Amino acid sequence: MPHVSLMPLAADLSDQSDPTDQSDPVIPPDCAHSPSPANDRPPRTPFKRAAPSGDARAPLLSPRLMRQLQSHHESFAGVLAGRLSLFLRAETTLALVDIQVLPYRRMAESWSDPAHLTLFKTEPLRGVSILQIPTPLGLSIVDRLMGGSGQSSQGSQEMGAVENALLEQVAHIIATQWCAHAAPLQELKPVLLGHESHARFLQTSPPQAAMLVVALDAALGDCREQIQIGFPFAALEPLLRRLAAAMEPAPVPAPEPSAPSAWDPRFDEVRIPVTGAWHGWEVAAREVVNLKVGDVLRLDPSAARQVEVCLGGRAKFQGRPGLVAGKWAVELTGVVKS
Repeated sequence: MPHVSLMPLAADLSDQSDPTDQSDPVIPPDCAHSPSPANDRPPRTPFKRAAPSGDARAPLLSPRLMRQLQSHHESFAGVLAGRLSLFLRAETTLALVDIQVLPYRRMAESWSDPAHLTLFKTEPLRGVSILQIPTPLGLSIVDRLMGGSGQSSQGSQEMGAVENALLEQVAHIIATQWCAHAAPLQELKPVLLGHESHARFLQTSPPQAAMLVVALDAALGDCREQIQIGFPFAALEPLLRRLAAAMEPAPVPAPEPSAPSAWDPRFDEVRIPVTGAWHGWEVAAREVVNLKVGDVLRLDPSAARQVEVCLGGRAKFQGRPGLVAGKWAVELTGVVKS
C-alpha cells in the first residue's frame, strides 16, 4: 500500500472538537507557524497517570464508570490477543495498562517518534481515532508476517510502503475487534483513513480536545512495547451514556400480594390429637417418688388459668379453662410463636 499523506486531512477534521468546549482552541505560539524540525521538538512525555487536579477534564468519568471501562477493555485485550496470535501464528500477549482522559496535545507528546499511526473512524460515531504502534513492535510484527521469527529490531528507522501495508492488516484487526466488543452498546463499523509516521504531521483535533486514551502493553517474542488507542471523548459520549445506563440496577418490582391459601378438602376427615397442659409448677424427683393417693398438689392460680393447647404434639395456642354445657373446655386466647 503506498504511503498516504495526511496533511490535507488535518484541516478537514478540525471540526471534530469537543462540542462542550465553546472557547477557541488554545494554540501555543510555536504552533502557529510551520512545523519545527524534529531536533527542536520537546522531549516525548512518557504515558503515566495524571494527578486528579492536573487535568480539568478528569471529572468527565466517574470512578464507577472508569472501573466499568477498565473491565470492558481488559476483556477486549484478552480477545484481541487471541486474534493476533492466530493471525501472526505466534504467541502475542496484551494487557491493559491504563485508561485516561487527556488533551490531544498531551496524548500526541506521549507517542514515540517515529511510530506507525493509523487513523480510523468508528461509523456512525463522528470524530477520528488514532492507533499508535511503536516502530520496534511494528517491525517485529512485519518480520513475523514475512516469515521471520518476530524478533525485535534495533534502531528507530521508519517503515516503508511494504511495512505500512502489512501493519494496516493488524490495524484493521484491532479496530474491528474494538467495534465488535462495543456491539452490545451500539453497532459500529471500522473505517481506516490512512497512516502517518510522525505525530507533528497530524492534527485531527484541537490541542485541548479531550481524548480517551487506552494504553495496552503488547509483547511479541522478545519485543515488548506499549500500544495506544486515542478516541475523541465527544464521539464516545453516546456509548458512555449507554454503558452508564446499563450499570444502573434494575428496579425491583413490588411483590404481588399472595393469594389466600385454598383449603384442601382431603384434610376434612383427618383426625389430629388435641391436648391441653398447664405449666408453672415443678416438683423434685424425690418428692414424686413419695407421692401417694390423697396427697394435695398446690397449683399457682395464675398458671392454672393458662392452658397450652397442642395439636399433634406441637404447642399451637394458649387458652384459659372453663365449662361449656357442663363439660370442660378451653377458650383460645393467643397463638404460640414458634
